[in-house]
Amino acid sequence: MKTSLMRLTKEECKLEMTSMIDVTFLLLIFFMCTLKFKTLEGKLSAYLPKDVGVNQMDAEPIEKVEILIKVVREGTRYHPRGPAYGLWKPEVNVRWAYGDDRVLEYAIGPRKTRDLEELRSRLKLLHQADVNRPATIDARKGVVYEDVIRVLDQVMALKFKECTFVGSYE
Repeated sequence: MKTSLMRLTKEECKLEMTSMIDVTFLLLIFFMCTLKFKTLEGKLSAYLPKDVGVNQMDAEPIEKVEILIKVVREGTRYHPRGPAYGLWKPEVNVRWAYGDDRVLEYAIGPRKTRDLEELRSRLKLLHQADVNRPATIDARKGVVYEDVIRVLDQVMALKFKECTFVGSYE
């Protein structure tokens, strides 16, 4: 019995190598066909005129309309749902709303104003002078999103093509 069992195990261990060699050659052919050689780094193929040197033209700087928003007087802080819910308590509420006594100052260049309609009329004059001029909103410490959105609404109503925001100074 032992001899017949040994014969079976010896016969079962014989592997057919033909199919494995076929698969290996197919993989080799596949990788050779899909291989792309690395292009030289820093070499750009371009058809440039060879008789003219490098022309250096200075780009004209784009003049932006810079709108600065500052808080002059913070005003009364109320519950987010309004004055009917009471004053702001730091240990209870995380957000708040401001009352009508909040005073903001808007500046376009050296000209300052506290009236949003006057800001709109100045923006309109600047936009009419140059339609492609972009606007930049610079909100300083204490200015909340609501204040920025009011100015952004004025900029978008006048159809400025581009409006950017200045980062925080804190």
